[in-house]
Amino acid sequence: MTDNIAIETMRENILEIRAKIAQAAKRSGRKPEDVTLIGVSKFQPLESLYMALDCGITILGENRVQEREQKAASWKRGKTEWHMIGHLQRNKAKKALELFDCIQSVDSFGLASALEKNLASKSDHGLNAAPYAIMIEANTSGEETKNGAAPGECLSLADKIISECKNLKIDGLMTIGPLSGLSDSRRSFALLRSIAEDISAKLGITMRHLSMGMSGDFEPAIEEGASLVRIGTGIFGPRHQGK
Repeated sequence: MTDNIAIETMRENILEIRAKIAQAAKRSGRKPEDVTLIGVSKFQPLESLYMALDCGITILGENRVQEREQKAASWKRGKTEWHMIGHLQRNKAKKALELFDCIQSVDSFGLASALEKNLASKSDHGLNAAPYAIMIEANTSGEETKNGAAPGECLSLADKIISECKNLKIDGLMTIGPLSGLSDSRRSFALLRSIAEDISAKLGITMRHLSMGMSGDFEPAIEEGASLVRIGTGIFGPRHQGK
């Protein structure tokens, strides 16, 4: 027997989160359906992930390629959309492309180039005709412990990816808010929105998503324009590290 939370508790958690999403969307003049809830499944057992899907979660986010690979080996559900939301090393680019439908954490041209190289190889063999969706991760908090391209580098990074990586499609931007409080988080999220607007205006591309906001700060993220919020403990309860 596992110590997963009961499905009734998870359903209540998700209903509460969706209510808060709806309220935050309304405050910012948007519709609740403009915001997609991603279940962050790091360190959670498969049974909890299945429950989340049964409760209406449609996208799962993982931080590590190795953990996603382990879950894939025992997965007993049909096609599920998975996003890579953690730092990705270049030497794991090929495996990440096999395991994830979107990589939100592209923070350098070196990583984008590694992804492009693997996609180009598949394309040469008639596979993966459609461009692969990525997001550029920006370090909008300025915290050294966080990954992501510097805000001032995001435009040039996007331009270089568009010019040289034909098998990649920039679907938006991602950031992680600071730990210093909601007011700082709001500034971080507003900065990401500003970066996206600048990229759209100067490069002529649609930044379809802003992925920002987690369990403790998703409401100001939505008010500042988030279309994807990444919630872990708010849905699943404490992480089951080591299980």
